Amino acid sequence: MKKDLVSIADLAPEQLTELLDLAIELKTKLKQGRTEPLLEGKTLAMIFEKPSLRTRVTFDVGMFQLGGQAVYLGPNDIQLGKRESVADVARNLGCWVDGVMARTFSHQTIVELARNADIPVINGLSDLEHPCQVLAAALSLREKRDSLAGLKVVFVGDGNNVANSLMLLCPRLNMDFVIACPEGYEPNRELTEQARAFAQRQGTTVQILPDPYQAVKGADLIYTDVWASMGQEAEVEERRKVFSPYQVNKRLLGSAKPGCLVTHCLPAHRGEEITDEVLDGPNCIALDEAENRLHIQKAILFTLMK
Repeated sequence: MKKDLVSIADLAPEQLTELLDLAIELKTKLKQGRTEPLLEGKTLAMIFEKPSLRTRVTFDVGMFQLGGQAVYLGPNDIQLGKRESVADVARNLGCWVDGVMARTFSHQTIVELARNADIPVINGLSDLEHPCQVLAAALSLREKRDSLAGLKVVFVGDGNNVANSLMLLCPRLNMDFVIACPEGYEPNRELTEQARAFAQRQGTTVQILPDPYQAVKGADLIYTDVWASMGQEAEVEERRKVFSPYQVNKRLLGSAKPGCLVTHCLPAHRGEEITDEVLDGPNCIALDEAENRLHIQKAILFTLMK
């Protein structure tokens, strides 16, 4: 059966653990100078509707380190749904390459690619989810804390694609999840219900709170992201006013558990959602997370394309 990574919900807890274990193994081997051509002769098509630094470089380098190659397809190369239907693009790519990674505006584009391609499809980012990003965060947190079970993760800011994926991920790894956000900026309602149902089965919790200082009490990790994502440029000024009380700064960090870690998926708007003092501080693992995009994505690529 074909395997895809469209949503974090596609992965069972044991599959998540296996991915994290494999990523650690691949990272360790790379640090020791040992690489294996696990995907020799394989090709990944990378579809980008949005600009990218981390996603493009880490998938491209990841395929190279695994012995395969990546083909970059930019916004003007395909024009998904305009020059050619998503279904036709998916079917054509299935004739030539061994996998597809897509970074799109609409989540439905990822869904349609996966539905029509007979090769694995990986969600590199959509307006609904960012699964690879939160898996890199989980890997970074596990490296710092060894065990994830029982930890409390707090997302501070907009209920965006990263928040949605993190909310789905935490209960699957036996972590409690809280998001602190203003009214009207909550995570996707359907995904919230899914996450809460899963959390109930796992004995963990998923909460939405308006007060960031209350939310971060007892937190092991505080996660934040930009207040206006790509495609929301017209809302920048309004969002800046609404989210100003949700800045991750030294005062907010002081309300969390001693030694609480902080991360950001990057790029960051310094001085807005997070201060320089925190982003460049000793508790921040944002750069670790950026590095771990490479390793967790290599684990995903091998698992889906081997």
